[in-house]
Amino acid sequence: MQRVFIFVFGIVSYAIFFATFLYAVGFVGNIFVPKAIDSVQRIPLAQALLINLGLLGLFAVQHSLMARPFFKRWLTQYIPKAAERSTYVLISSLLLIAVFWFWEPMGGVIWNVENETARIFLHSAFAFGWLLILFSTFLIDHFDMFGLRQVWLNLNRKPYSEVAFKMPFIYRLVRHPLYLGWLFALWATPTMTVAHLVFATTTTAYIFIGIQLEERDLLNTHSEYVGYRKKIPMIIPYTIDRKQKPGMGGAAVSGN
Repeated sequence: MQRVFIFVFGIVSYAIFFATFLYAVGFVGNIFVPKAIDSVQRIPLAQALLINLGLLGLFAVQHSLMARPFFKRWLTQYIPKAAERSTYVLISSLLLIAVFWFWEPMGGVIWNVENETARIFLHSAFAFGWLLILFSTFLIDHFDMFGLRQVWLNLNRKPYSEVAFKMPFIYRLVRHPLYLGWLFALWATPTMTVAHLVFATTTTAYIFIGIQLEERDLLNTHSEYVGYRKKIPMIIPYTIDRKQKPGMGGAAVSGN
């Protein structure tokens, strides 16, 4: 019965994550959602800034802390190991929902691109960013990253094994295509408001801090990552060494 409960918990956690992901697209892009990043300003700028930074800071601390190995070891003393990743996904999603719910728009326009061709280009880059985020997760193991593989194996009484260290497709160009997708999604906008700028700069800062924490864990877990990091750029693609052996390792995990 416990295995069934864990499996259902994993499915529900994933469903909440995916709904949150879709809402995030609308929130950042100011499309299709009741409350977006640039909804009508309701409170003074300074107060809104403090609230928004607090929300983003809380999410950043949780998102990084719960992804660290020492925290996982502590958490699995109290919950089944098969449910650890789903728990992380669920709490991350709930905190992101809190960011959307309590976010305070701040008004003010930093830039506004009026050229129609440029606007189409920026909207396309925005869409590309979100697609790249999702695509990157499937290149490695989407279902392991979001806890479904763990609960499925547990349901079928099969032992869990770590995802193999690999370097598929775009991971041969950059080590963190998922984060590259986030940068496109955050910054590709024809209208940059104060609220959007705060969201984008704060999240970008967190991304680069998160990369350092994540790579430290990867170096401790996978010896192949040392060579991979020397050959493949972090975010900005460039021509890689074509003499590299095809079987050389790559990023087993992208994103916390």
